Amino acid sequence: MKRMKGKLLTVLAVLVLIGIYYYAALPAINIHSTEVWVFLFLIVVLAAALFVKKKNLTKYELKESKGLKVILGIAAALVVVYLAGTLLSSPVVNAKKYQQLLKVEDGEFTKDIEELSFDQIPLLDRDSATLLGNRKMGSMVDMVSQFEVDELYSQINYQDRPVRVSPLKYASLIKWFTNQSDGIPAYIKIDMATQDTELVKLEQGMKYTASDHFNRNIYRHLRFRYPTYIFNELSFEVDDEGTPYWICPVKQYNIGLFGGVTIGRVVLCNAVTGETVDYAIEDAPQWIDRAYSADLLVELYDYYGTLKHGFINSVLGQKDCLRTTDGYNYLAVNDDVWVYTGVTSITGDQSNVGFVLMNQRTMETKFYEVEGATEASAMSSAEGQVQNLHYVATFPLLLNISGEPTYFIALKDDAGLVKKYAMVNVQKYQIVAVGDTVSECEESYSNLMYENGIKEEPEDTREIQAITAPITKIAQGVIDGNSHYYIMVEGSDEIFDVSVVDFIDIIRYNVGDDVTIEYKEGEKSNTVVSLNGAAKSEAAPDSDEEADGGEEPSAEEQ
Repeated sequence: MKRMKGKLLTVLAVLVLIGIYYYAALPAINIHSTEVWVFLFLIVVLAAALFVKKKNLTKYELKESKGLKVILGIAAALVVVYLAGTLLSSPVVNAKKYQQLLKVEDGEFTKDIEELSFDQIPLLDRDSATLLGNRKMGSMVDMVSQFEVDELYSQINYQDRPVRVSPLKYASLIKWFTNQSDGIPAYIKIDMATQDTELVKLEQGMKYTASDHFNRNIYRHLRFRYPTYIFNELSFEVDDEGTPYWICPVKQYNIGLFGGVTIGRVVLCNAVTGETVDYAIEDAPQWIDRAYSADLLVELYDYYGTLKHGFINSVLGQKDCLRTTDGYNYLAVNDDVWVYTGVTSITGDQSNVGFVLMNQRTMETKFYEVEGATEASAMSSAEGQVQNLHYVATFPLLLNISGEPTYFIALKDDAGLVKKYAMVNVQKYQIVAVGDTVSECEESYSNLMYENGIKEEPEDTREIQAITAPITKIAQGVIDGNSHYYIMVEGSDEIFDVSVVDFIDIIRYNVGDDVTIEYKEGEKSNTVVSLNGAAKSEAAPDSDEEADGGEEPSAEEQ
């Protein structure tokens, strides 16, 4: 009875240790999981130690013990299978399979990437978003003592807007004890274009997050529901109604035991209720944006670019080997988030052969053959324009500006605040424009492209029309430092824009004067090309020259 009791206690102790390890480490029960193999090896080692202790064997008996040999044989077999599986799963013997994991299509830049209006350009990087989020949280007196902002700040498309979202988290274990019954009451949402920061309060608190403990911890909650799934990097998103979800991609191993990782499934977990829905990756809802992490996509493209002629060539000869540049950014295209990064030769020169866009939901990848500067070179060029201010460039965002691939860069001061913006032409990175606002920067960049022959003034095909009538209204304005007169004439609702530089005699006209105007139609006003039958003046006439229109209008009439 004592022996049986001792054995039972030993078994129970081992089971308790296994249970504690599983509850804390949360390994997936899956042969593709490295943690499972380590766990099995530790179990065998523990069995060997218990066997030796139970038998109380001498050194000679240890060498001759059949039971111990069996246990050690199992341990050795586990090590051999693990090492063999690692080798047979590696690119060393599977270069072709790794190279074919990612399908890459050639893209057309101007067709695939539309020009964005200024209110859609993401102006903030993750660090700037973090500053805004913390500042917003600091102003919430009722929450700041109990909660902090999580560091996630996932970039997503929300109602066709580029935003970053991040949940709050409990400030400490004590704060969890006092607030866990109600859950986390809100999340931070930051518009990347307008920089508007909002604390979105929920009707019911989130009870399944990374900062929760025990069974409500999101990782433990997922493990107990899906014990065999090996999850990739989780991301926090909100659906079109603003409901918070955890997007939980499930790894798929395509090569051997441990190699060729892609995403096979995705689990959506409601952060409020804990309800989960399991989808095959091709059936995942379109509103989710981050099934594939940026790091995984970059890794897959590096396999594609470096293993075209086998593993040995990727190490020694390196013929036709390409790799991604250091760093990446995100681009919103057709309601999806795409990872952008440059592509350069594996020798690491200072120029790109092109760039790739990789869809974080579908893994769709497009390569654009546009030779030009690396992102690091563009950042240096932008910093050089403001070197006296010591501003630091953020990683570029790739934009389509008038059909030209253009790096858009925010320039930040030592406090991490965005002070200026820069645009750098990808192919001719000596063309750099800097401005205090995005519109100012774009205008300067556009002028530089005209000056360098990259961009040509479009041919004006508008027909010249004419009208003769008395002036009914006249007003003055200044555009880009140049004076303009805006007039209206009898019998027409159109507004006619008269440049003082081109038609100095306009200052002589008053309401009621008859004029003959030749003009071209515009969106808001018509551009005058001839006034009173005279062609545009090349230079201002003499000040004493009288115009047919009459005397100079009084201040009241202007």
